[in-house]
Order: sequence, then C-alpha cells, then structure tokens
Amino acid sequence: MTIQEAITKKILVLDGAMGTMIQAYKFEEEDYRGERFADYAHPLKGNNDLLTLTQSAAIEDIHYAYLKAGADILETNTFNSNAISMEDYFMSDLVKELNVEAVVRAQAAIDRFKAEGGEGPKFIAGSVGPTNETASLSP
Repeated sequence: MTIQEAITKKILVLDGAMGTMIQAYKFEEEDYRGERFADYAHPLKGNNDLLTLTQSAAIEDIHYAYLKAGADILETNTFNSNAISMEDYFMSDLVKELNVEAVVRAQAAIDRFKAEGGEGPKFIAGSVGPTNETASLSP
C-alpha cells in the first residue's frame, strides 16, 4: 500500500522526537564513539546521528517503541546528517552512510514489529533539520 492510499483510509501518526528518546539513554563520549571511532581525533558526544552507526540497536529500539505506541511513519535519525552540520564533527564524509543506515535501522524496526504481530502499513520518512549555518540573501 502506498502512503497516498493509506491516508485515504486513516489518519497516519508520525513518530515522536528522536533526540528526546536518545537523551534518556544518557550516552557518554565513549558510547558515541563505539569501536569504530574509538580513536577519533575530535569529540563526538552530541552527534546523535552518529549513534545510527555506533549504537544502532538503541536507534532501532527507539523506532520500535514508536511503532508499539501507534506510529505509522518513522522519521530517520538523520536530523543533522548533512555535510554542513556534520562538519562540526569533521565527519562530512559519512553523510551518505548515515542516511542509508538510518533507513536500514527504521526498516529493521518495522520488520521486527510486523514479525511480532504488528499490523498495518508502516512508512519511513527522511528527517531533515536545519543546519547550523544561516543563509543570507544580502550582497
């Protein structure tokens, strides 16, 4: 079923705030780093999008919790997965990988939900937040 078909049948519920759910985990610097970035030269705490790679089970569990709560649409954990925002962590080269893996994690949560008897069509929406740079139209 397409999302266009689904919205003709019911009001679709979007999941909630990923960042708020991540905060409940109280991740520390080493959690953000994981094994892959253990020796990374720059601080990584606060890079919630990186958790898609380093704490993928937690990200999947957050998605799953939203599905169990009734969400029909999961937003990817990609609020800052763009080159401008990731440059704060010197990780612009990871943007594509972060976005792809974020969809994989959301789909894994949907698959788990359905395998455990969850019903109805579920959708994934890419989350895109503002960057930390302001745009100016003045010359």
